[in-house]
Amino acid sequence: MLTNPYFYRARLFPALITSIPMLIFVNKIIAVQYADALKNVYDILPFIAHFGLSGAIIFLCVQVNRIVAKEIFQRLHFREELLMPTTNHLLISDTHYPTPIKDKIRNKIKKEFKIVLADAQSETQNENDARKLIVTAVSQIRNVLRGDNLLLQHNIEYGFWRNLIGGSLIAVIFAIAIFWYGAYNKLEDQIITGIICFILYLIPIVLSRYIIRRYGNYYSKILYEQFLSMK
Repeated sequence: MLTNPYFYRARLFPALITSIPMLIFVNKIIAVQYADALKNVYDILPFIAHFGLSGAIIFLCVQVNRIVAKEIFQRLHFREELLMPTTNHLLISDTHYPTPIKDKIRNKIKKEFKIVLADAQSETQNENDARKLIVTAVSQIRNVLRGDNLLLQHNIEYGFWRNLIGGSLIAVIFAIAIFWYGAYNKLEDQIITGIICFILYLIPIVLSRYIIRRYGNYYSKILYEQFLSMK
């Protein structure tokens, strides 16, 4: 994990960006609100109390962001993988690729993996099963292209934005908590911080459909290009 570029760029970096409201809430509000109760901990173990706690929050965000992104946003927009561009683009009814290119991809899938994708009639009768078959084929393509650097780069870009959007939902919740605390205690700096964080982290959520689909299309393009060029 520590030597994996995907972890750093697609999971850790979004967590660092979106953990800011949570860090502010914990270190500037909770720590102040319960200063007397936490005084002994901060006096005896200042490094662990400050840096260790912040590090734990960031690591928690790494895990939570991914779960939220996959279970809410990816499921919402793509129904797991059934509506992903990599699936849509191989449907007979889809017009993203010209028919000759699509036929080349489908024929290579049949040759390499012995998977026969649904024809036009079968797809019309049961599109859901046709999609599931494509998802299985795409999984096999990913496996054979696992070491492809160009595909990894686009996978990282997609993963970064997906996890950033997931983390932004958590950030918005803590931004509201900061604002509420500031309004309740008449603290102008907290109110302003809460409003700024709310607006900044709401933007990726509002644009989530566009961002996820855009980078999903990029990934699909590279995946099939690299697959067709594979010897």
